[in-house]
Amino acid sequence: MGVSLEQKKRMVQEVAEVAGEAHSALAAEYRGLTAGDMDRLRVQARESGVYIRVVKNTLAKRAVEGTDFECMKDGFEGPLLLAFSQQDPGSAARVLKDFSKGNDKLVVKMLSVGGSVYPGSEIDRLATLPTYDEAISRLMATMRAPVQKLATTLNEVPGKLVRTLAAVKDAKQ
Repeated sequence: MGVSLEQKKRMVQEVAEVAGEAHSALAAEYRGLTAGDMDRLRVQARESGVYIRVVKNTLAKRAVEGTDFECMKDGFEGPLLLAFSQQDPGSAARVLKDFSKGNDKLVVKMLSVGGSVYPGSEIDRLATLPTYDEAISRLMATMRAPVQKLATTLNEVPGKLVRTLAAVKDAKQ
């Protein structure tokens, strides 16, 4: 039984809404995955804030029109699943990379960030991007370092004075 026109419209609208808010998108070939494998992938994705959907290529092309991921349209060939990062740009890449380690049938074909499309081989670069919390902690550590160094330097002046006076006192005795 085929998918009705109304179901197709709803599917396109749903994917378009997600694509409009997503940080990055990946397209991966899933040929050869079992239904159990797909369920495990969907569970991992849901836990990481990643939206995964298998959509026909013609519907996917319509869904990404007018979004940052329109650049991916030319690469929609064969059986593809789309993964959109909802929380941070690297979350979908981390999920698909981790899953593909245990299952070589999932092959990332392309990815898109900021309106640019990249080959699937760039997944490692995207997967290593820090999460929002990690980025904030790195920024705070970088901002804290000069202040901490200044405080240590200012604290060293009276300490050095005390040590010098103690040395002079010991020398006079």
